[in-house]
Amino acid sequence: MTGTTVFNVPMPADLKALKGMSPIVIKQPYQIDYIHSYGQDSPFFAGLSNGKLLGTKCRKCDYTWANPRLACTHCGRETEWVEIPQSGRVHTFTTCYFGGEEFLKETPFHLVLVEFDGVDTLFLSRLIGPVEPEEIRIGMKVKAKFRRNSQLKPSDVYFVPAE
Repeated sequence: MTGTTVFNVPMPADLKALKGMSPIVIKQPYQIDYIHSYGQDSPFFAGLSNGKLLGTKCRKCDYTWANPRLACTHCGRETEWVEIPQSGRVHTFTTCYFGGEEFLKETPFHLVLVEFDGVDTLFLSRLIGPVEPEEIRIGMKVKAKFRRNSQLKPSDVYFVPAE
C-alpha cells in the first residue's frame, strides 16, 4: 500500500483502497459502577444471604416457582413467599467452556437445572464438585450450599452432589 503512515496507522494514497484496510483495534481499560435494584425479588436474595432458598406460591392455583414471581402466571393473583427444599435432583445439565467475566476464571464449569419435590419449576445454578461432565447424571441427587460471605448475587447459592 502506498501512502503515509502516522502513529503506525497506514493511510493509502488512493482512498478506494480503504475498503481493503484492516480494522484498527485498540485496547483501553473500562470500569463502571453498576447500581441495580432487585425490587420485588429482594426477599429471594435476603434468603440466599441467610442460607435459605425462597420461592413463591399461588394459594389459588397451588403452583410453586423456584424462581420467584410476583404474580401467578396462570390466574394473575399475587403470590406468597415460601421456603423451598435445599435438596433436589439434576433435571438436565451443561458444561460451559466460556463464561461471563464473573465465571471466566472458573471455566469450564457445570450448570444444572435442579428439580425439587413440591416445586413446579426448575432452578438454574452451578454444580460444584464433579470435575468431568461424565461424573454428572440426570436424576443425580444434589444439595444447596451457600457462600459464607454473601455478595447478594445469584451465585451465592450453588449445588454439590448429595451422594
